[in-house]
Amino acid sequence: MDLFEYQARDMFEAHGVPVLAGKTATTPEQARAAAEEIGASSGGVTVVKAQVKTGGRGKAGGVKVAKSADEAQQNAEAILGMDIKGHTVGTVMIAQGAKIAHEYYFSVLLDRANRTYLAMCSVEGGMEIEQLAVERPDALARVAVDPNVGIDAAKAKEIVEAAKFDAETGAKVAPVLEKLWGVYRDEDATLVEVNPLVQTEDGDIVALDGKVSLDANADFRHPDHATLEDKAAADPLEAAAKEKGLNYVKLDGDVGIIGNGAGLVMSTLDVVAYAGEKVTNGQGANPKPANFLDIGGGASAEVMANGLSIILGDAQVKSVFVNVFGGITACDEVAKGIVGALDSLGDSATKPLVVRLDGNNVEEGRRILAERNHPLVTIEATMDGAAAKAAELAAK
Repeated sequence: MDLFEYQARDMFEAHGVPVLAGKTATTPEQARAAAEEIGASSGGVTVVKAQVKTGGRGKAGGVKVAKSADEAQQNAEAILGMDIKGHTVGTVMIAQGAKIAHEYYFSVLLDRANRTYLAMCSVEGGMEIEQLAVERPDALARVAVDPNVGIDAAKAKEIVEAAKFDAETGAKVAPVLEKLWGVYRDEDATLVEVNPLVQTEDGDIVALDGKVSLDANADFRHPDHATLEDKAAADPLEAAAKEKGLNYVKLDGDVGIIGNGAGLVMSTLDVVAYAGEKVTNGQGANPKPANFLDIGGGASAEVMANGLSIILGDAQVKSVFVNVFGGITACDEVAKGIVGALDSLGDSATKPLVVRLDGNNVEEGRRILAERNHPLVTIEATMDGAAAKAAELAAK
């Protein structure tokens, strides 16, 4: 889960990371009130910042400096409702103004390729870090972080030295890096990024903008993280699937996919996409996967039924491909789930299903489906054959 900037700011503050005052507003009037309160400590200067989960806000006009409460209200009026890379601005953060002397960059993230953590730091912050990494890779220090040790005083010193901070500035930055590591570790994050990390004209080090991504696999350790979720922006099907404990991701195609095991589902997506390229109906049809749905290795009939009900509720889906290789999951349980789901949905089930079963109890599973003989269900023996049939049905 990615956090909004204001949520990252609040999380930083809770962990002792130096930040500037900030308040959110959803109306221009609220922005004015926040600016009156916050601007009192910065000579009336505040910054109105669009709260969207994408970069490039400044270039899009989503970040504006205000020198008075009136100007903050006007800026908020201009930014609220703005579209930034497909994200509509519904909230702005009014942040305290600051006199910036220098801008730096810091992040710590999960380095999957090397199975460790990675700290990245530069004395050149504020710009697109991807651009810096490509154009001047020597300006971005990359330091591996041992998960068993983290960023302690010694590691923080190593990072600032690798980033080529002068000794005086490095001594100020290093303790802030330790606190940012505390955010990463204690909140079970996969990314903590500050761009820019600034030094003010008074010599203070402040996290001016923050980006945090949290690991959903650790939600059981953080019940408070549920309050950080942007429920208004969540896809309703994904939200419904999450409530049922299903591993579901909405895509833009028209062939619903259900499989057991992430590897099998990924392969199924590829096979369906390939089969869709071969389908023509005279109208430029190109059926593609509509979702990723992994019912898991030990899925019961109930789990199968829940998954099917989610996919059949997607208006974009025109056909469904159920691809199950029975191991821990028994094919007869899957078949019972399909039959049960269709029976419970009744006349509201109108989309054809192509089912490919193999492995544990496959003959019993196929028997159950054949005996039910539901008009919407087609049984295919092979994965390629089932994908081709599902794509054909979607094209119709």
